Amino acid sequence: MRVTVTFDKRLPLVGLNEKKQKTIFDASLDFAGEAKHASPMEVVLESLAACSMMDIIVILNKMKKALASLDVALEASRADDHPKVFTSIHLKYRLTGSGCGLEEFRRAVALSIEKYCSVAAMLRASGCGITWEAEVCS
Repeated sequence: MRVTVTFDKRLPLVGLNEKKQKTIFDASLDFAGEAKHASPMEVVLESLAACSMMDIIVILNKMKKALASLDVALEASRADDHPKVFTSIHLKYRLTGSGCGLEEFRRAVALSIEKYCSVAAMLRASGCGITWEAEVCS
């Protein structure tokens, strides 16, 4: 896996993967003004949600459960001192229109967070506590 990230005289930074797909990174810095894109740490949180959601979609698909909508809201705390790593993250999963029961959904989320999601594993290895809850809406 190879990527590049480029700074060209001003923010945002532009990430580019081998497939030429872009990721935009921004921040509110004294010289840069107000950020118009996600910060690198916000992208890490989004990556945790996306990684886990990909797992859940595959797991529920294997259970023969069609998904209509899946979303995750995340709240995180960071260390006060540099490096300001994540110390805790809570994910709230919400599934709608799947014909999937709460216990099946919880099983899929648990498998993702505890076994399959690489982003969750990296965050846990850094000492970050990860908690989650799940709800099924009709």
